[in-house]
Amino acid sequence: MTSRLLPFFSLMLAVGIFFSYVSPVWSGDVANAKAAIADDNKALESAKRYVARQNELAAERDAIDPAALARLEKFLPDSVDNVGMILDLDALGTRAGLALTSIDATNSSTASSQEGGVASVTNDPIGTIDLTMDAGGTYGALQDFLDGVERSQRLLDVREITVTGSNTGIYDYHIILRLYWLR
Repeated sequence: MTSRLLPFFSLMLAVGIFFSYVSPVWSGDVANAKAAIADDNKALESAKRYVARQNELAAERDAIDPAALARLEKFLPDSVDNVGMILDLDALGTRAGLALTSIDATNSSTASSQEGGVASVTNDPIGTIDLTMDAGGTYGALQDFLDGVERSQRLLDVREITVTGSNTGIYDYHIILRLYWLR
């Protein structure tokens, strides 16, 4: 009789252990670990694709002529550099014979993005700064200055010029330049 009961109790004990320990662990912790491994594998594949694309782009960037990249960086820099630009404009004015009396920088991207009193959010990668300058000099000096602005390696727009006349041939100028940069 014990020879028949021992296998029966062993079977019952095995079924009990299975339902009380093995099944919850297998469907809980092990299933969660398998799902985490699958998510990690997806992330690893995405990281491999990202690295491959990054290497492709780096190879394409390295194929570009460094002189052309330097010219592009000068044309549309990745920072505003107000001080450097003001110094360049002052030197240009001095060479042209135009005396710059004041220069003021204002962020035009926030002022121009307001519509109806409500500021709109812009995703434009190009930022703008308006430089307001007051200067004095002859008309020829203004022409030389504007010619220098036109030939500048930096992307500039002349937005407004106001001329105040005089009888001496020396005029007062109020000039607004727009300066562009990458955000």
